Amino acid sequence: MALGEFAYANNSNRFLASAPLQTQPFALAGIPFDGAVTNRPGARFGPQEIRRASLMLCDGLHPVFGVSPLEALGDAGDLRLPNAGALAQVRESIQTQAAALMAHHHCVFLGGDHSVTLPLLRALHAQHGPVALIHFDAHCDTWEDHFGEPSGHGTWTYEALREGLVVPSQTVQIGLRSSGTRAAREYVQDQGGLIFTARALRGRDGAGLQEVVQQIRTRVGQQPCYLTLDIDCLDPAFAPGTGTPEPGGMSSSQVLTLLEELADLNFVGMDCVEVAPAYDHAELTSNAAATFVWTYLASQVAKRQD
Repeated sequence: MALGEFAYANNSNRFLASAPLQTQPFALAGIPFDGAVTNRPGARFGPQEIRRASLMLCDGLHPVFGVSPLEALGDAGDLRLPNAGALAQVRESIQTQAAALMAHHHCVFLGGDHSVTLPLLRALHAQHGPVALIHFDAHCDTWEDHFGEPSGHGTWTYEALREGLVVPSQTVQIGLRSSGTRAAREYVQDQGGLIFTARALRGRDGAGLQEVVQQIRTRVGQQPCYLTLDIDCLDPAFAPGTGTPEPGGMSSSQVLTLLEELADLNFVGMDCVEVAPAYDHAELTSNAAATFVWTYLASQVAKRQD
């Protein structure tokens, strides 16, 4: 980079300081909505802070994949959403705008709370039919209702399975550890999917995660696969800036290992959600989120270059 072009001096606030979206194969868009949270709000500001954190990653090659996604990526800005609309209206708007992007680009979305994933899966279903799902989260998100309301950020997985948006046997949850009823906590497993709880992953990283990686690869195969990463899968020590933190979670190293080792799956899109900057410390959470998204993008760009 030229003299003085430090990351902190770039005020474009586009991911990796990338160009605005035009014809690039990869697109990134923010979804600044947190109207369905059950605890601390603020994830609507997640897209801005994840972009800001990404600027430290814009001037070099990924250490594992040996590429930079910068030239292949365009930032579409944030989706335009009704500010005071009902959740169904907001989701319809997300689905319409996401479908238009998905028609021409491999897309990554920055949330926002986790309720935004349901309309993204609905848009994806129109292209690919039912997809496999890799779901990082502290919470199962398979509640049948949202504290008496029909839908929210804790029901979307249940709804996606009921609507046939994802393949039940190829749905994989990683990092679960929150309180809940057995029926909700084990719902994905009861439908034939895989669950790797945070407790089952304790003390395992690198070579210690290879058994998990192999199980996931065998189960998912080359089915079109969507990745949704709730930042609260991480222990609050690594990601305090989230709405519903749960102690006893994964490390950033564990998540990176899994993202790196599962890169050869047939991914068709990703989202990273629930970053709430108001509760962050030293940008730990937004830096982790930016690094996860960068790693995903680099892995997919590298596959295209092979």
